[in-house]
Amino acid sequence: MAEGSKLSFEECARLSGLVSPEQLEEIIQAARARWEDLPEDPVLRGERLAEQAVAMGLLNPWQARQLLEGRTKFTLGSYRVVDSLGRGGVGQVFKAVHELLGREVAIKVLPRERATPERVEQFLREIRLLASLDHPHLVRALDAGKDGGVYYLVLEYVPGLDLRKYVQISGPLSPEEAASIVAQVALGLDYAHRRGLVHRDVKPGNVLVTAEGRAKLSDLGFASSVFGEEFTDARKMKIMGTADYLAPDQIQAPWDPRPAWDIYSLGCTLYYAVTGRVPFPEGSTEEKIRAHLEKEPPDPREFNPRLPDEFVAVVREMMAKDPSARPATAHEVVLRLGPWVDPAVLPGEYALLIGLERQARVASSRAHVGPQEDVGRYEESGKVGSPALAATGESWATLMGGQPPEVPPAESPEGDLQGHARGHTGSVVPPLRDSARPVGFLQPEESTGEAWAPLYALLLFAVLPIMLISLALVLASLFR
Repeated sequence: MAEGSKLSFEECARLSGLVSPEQLEEIIQAARARWEDLPEDPVLRGERLAEQAVAMGLLNPWQARQLLEGRTKFTLGSYRVVDSLGRGGVGQVFKAVHELLGREVAIKVLPRERATPERVEQFLREIRLLASLDHPHLVRALDAGKDGGVYYLVLEYVPGLDLRKYVQISGPLSPEEAASIVAQVALGLDYAHRRGLVHRDVKPGNVLVTAEGRAKLSDLGFASSVFGEEFTDARKMKIMGTADYLAPDQIQAPWDPRPAWDIYSLGCTLYYAVTGRVPFPEGSTEEKIRAHLEKEPPDPREFNPRLPDEFVAVVREMMAKDPSARPATAHEVVLRLGPWVDPAVLPGEYALLIGLERQARVASSRAHVGPQEDVGRYEESGKVGSPALAATGESWATLMGGQPPEVPPAESPEGDLQGHARGHTGSVVPPLRDSARPVGFLQPEESTGEAWAPLYALLLFAVLPIMLISLALVLASLFR
């Protein structure tokens, strides 16, 4: 916010419009009653009045602090700024309210003191980029403007926590909860990738999670095009992102953005969600970068023994050093995580596809193992996803996947790292709903091994037409 002159707290409060004259008088009288009298020193007097205003609920701590620092302007265009949410890759993020509509929003601001020509161009580019995107799992842009030389971008406000803070509060997540969050982010990434955009800074701090378990990816300030038209001089290209989540190929060729970068970073984010720690927590920035290039992270089961082997295999696949060994698309990531995802958080066509895949897995499992053994495993794990069924999921993922766009290689520049502070947060969310129950569409029942042969044939002829129809629906939705 803009700096005001060194006025007293009372003068700043009057000029700001945050409290009415009547409310300010109530604050003064209550402070005198509380402390018998107010100090003559303006600084001490202001601190007492600010403390009293917060105690009375007329100001929040951030507003009181701004007034004590002499700030008086709390509006940007038609929006009244009410709190600070954090700092993004380019600017600061505030919570604000539209003065006429009363709608809560997040406003990203490029401070005047940081508005170099390069940063202004980057900020304007982010505004134009977000205006071209509209997806339920990407934070949407609502408005933009310039007020007194200050550029600002208005975003939808997502009440909740970023994934980093959520894990810090709740501890490592279950496979079901983590997969449900990461799959939603993958849907948003798939939408961006199909439009030729790479996020370049996927991390827990940029994943916003609501109390209902809905996830949105934020902060596309570093996003770049896979077609490379922005980078006419490769030598000026720097490594953008956060060292804890950088893909090896992003480090080696930062001028050649690829969707595979985001898939690796999303794998690191999934690793963090289920372990509560980054893959390589020790050392300097340079040592972390070297670790991404040369080392394998510790087995996540060291920090979360609940993780099944099949789930760990997906995490490792997403974090493969070789980009060709990762899932080919973010869409494929959704399908690979399917055995652990709550279908309620996915669009209908994905939920149907994952449900049909689970039905096929149950039927295939019954055909290969004894019923008593299989039922016990199903009831213990709370999901369908045994090693014997991995091929089924891979065939669906291969069928539904796609290759990322190809771009010509370029010469390697000298790159340096520009990380940034964590993304914005809102109110504390309660733990997400219990996800330990079975999430398959079919509940297996005990039966004799011989009885499953005709049922398997029945499933094949009954489910196959539905699977083909759902496949057509998914393909139609992806390419419309």
